[in-house]
Formats: sequence, C-alpha cells, structure tokens
Amino acid sequence: MSTYSDLAGRRVARVGFGAMQLPGRDRDAAIAVLRRAVESGVNHIDTAHFYGPGEANALIREALSPYPDDLVLVSKVGAEHASGGEIDLAVAQRPEQLRAGVEANLAQLGVDRIPVINLRRCDAPPGLVAEGDQVVDLDDQLAVLSALRDEGKIGAIGLSGVFAEQLERALPVGIACVQNYHNVLDRTSEPVLDLCREHGIAWVPFFPLGSAFPEAPQVTENPVVKRIADESGATPAQIGLAWELAHYDNTLLIPGTANPDHLIENIAAADVRLDPRAKSELDALAG
Repeated sequence: MSTYSDLAGRRVARVGFGAMQLPGRDRDAAIAVLRRAVESGVNHIDTAHFYGPGEANALIREALSPYPDDLVLVSKVGAEHASGGEIDLAVAQRPEQLRAGVEANLAQLGVDRIPVINLRRCDAPPGLVAEGDQVVDLDDQLAVLSALRDEGKIGAIGLSGVFAEQLERALPVGIACVQNYHNVLDRTSEPVLDLCREHGIAWVPFFPLGSAFPEAPQVTENPVVKRIADESGATPAQIGLAWELAHYDNTLLIPGTANPDHLIENIAAADVRLDPRAKSELDALAG
C-alpha cells in the first residue's frame, strides 16, 4: 500500500493534518505541532476560515509561511462564524457568501491562490443544516466556485457532505476530492465513495474515528477494533485509520490533534498493515 496519493494533480502523503482542533489551544504548542507535522512528511493540511474564526489559518500562516513548495493547503467554504450558537457557526451557502469565504481564506493564509477549496453542503446532519434562503441550488454554488477557479484564486474544487446524486451532477465541473462522514462503523456514504472509485476522485473521510455527535459511535471504543489493535501491536486509532487507507487506494486522511505524540501516532497509521483476517472482521462491522 502506497503512503502517497494524488490530490488535484499534486503528490501528497496519505496521512495529512486537520487544523480544526487547534483554535483555543496554547498558541506555541499549536505552532509546534504544525511544524512537527511538516517536518514529519505531512504535505496536506486541511483548514477553514471559520475555524477559530480565522485562528486556525493564522496559526498555519505563522507556523509555516513562507510555505514549502510541496505543501497543499485545502480550505472550506459553506459556513461562517456566528457567536452565541451551540457551535458558534452558521450556514453560509449563498454564492456571494462562498466568494467571501474564499477571500477570507486567501487573506488569512496570506496566499494569492488556494490549491483546493471544498464546498461544505448543509443538506443533512451531522452538523449544520440549511434552511430558508440558505437552501441553495448546487449548480449556482458550482458556478461561483468555477469562476473563482478561472480567476486563479482557487486551484481545484472539492465537495463535502454530499449525496451520490450531487457528486454525479457536479462531475462535469471537475471535482478533485470529496469529504464525507465515513468510518469503519458508519458507511452511510459508501455510494459516494463508489463514485469516487469510479472516477478516481480523492476520498477524504471526516470523523474517521467517530465524533462527539451522539449518533456517531467511537471507533476506538469498539471491542473488535480494540482486540485487533492488541493483536497487532497498534493503537485502536491506528487500526481505524489503517482500515480507511486500505478501503480505497485514493483515501487521504486528515486527523487533527494538538498533541505531538498523537500526531506521530496518526502519521504512523500509514505503515500499519491489516492482515486478511483482520480486514475481513473490520469490513463486517458495518454489515
């Protein structure tokens, strides 16, 4: 199994880094983790202008600018900061909001062009769900992102939180990657992954180990995952991540952490090999 794959025409390590957990942490520690990630071979960092808000991007800029030539920064639009809510986020799906989100990412990261921008649709849980004038046609959103790509402000378009029919509809625009909720215990998005396989699109599962949402079971607490981890000398987290990597050759992971030990553990998941019996047992968990 290769430890590298393709993202928007760039060669990236299959285990990248997600910056969502960095805001609110000790600043020096967050900067140190980012630098340690890049020093350890990570060249795919996932972020968003609304993480913080702006803090994740500011940390990335302080830690890594001027950016290494091989670093692929991937950001996201479709939401914005909103104080007072349960998660301090609001839906921002309208075309003018998507453009504003791209401009915010450019300014915060200090770049003229972002290699990949993901459109986070908000059609269903987990997370934000669009209502009222925030229920926007996908074609209108793809039109503004295509215009931004033509202007040179973004390099490629990705999708997040989409259904299979939406991905199929977006294919003519050119889709570099898809970020959907997916892990060894919840494969609701498998039809979307099947389309990614068919068209060679990078698959970037979010919450690959579960999340804090009540409906999202924790992969690391599953008894089968824990037993296989014990038998293989890996951690349960590494087993969950290794299963994702083995599930599709163009899977790219973006686990986030502010802990340098967890960072190295996550990166090492790329070297964990599941024997056929373990892979079969894990495959059966969502059967």
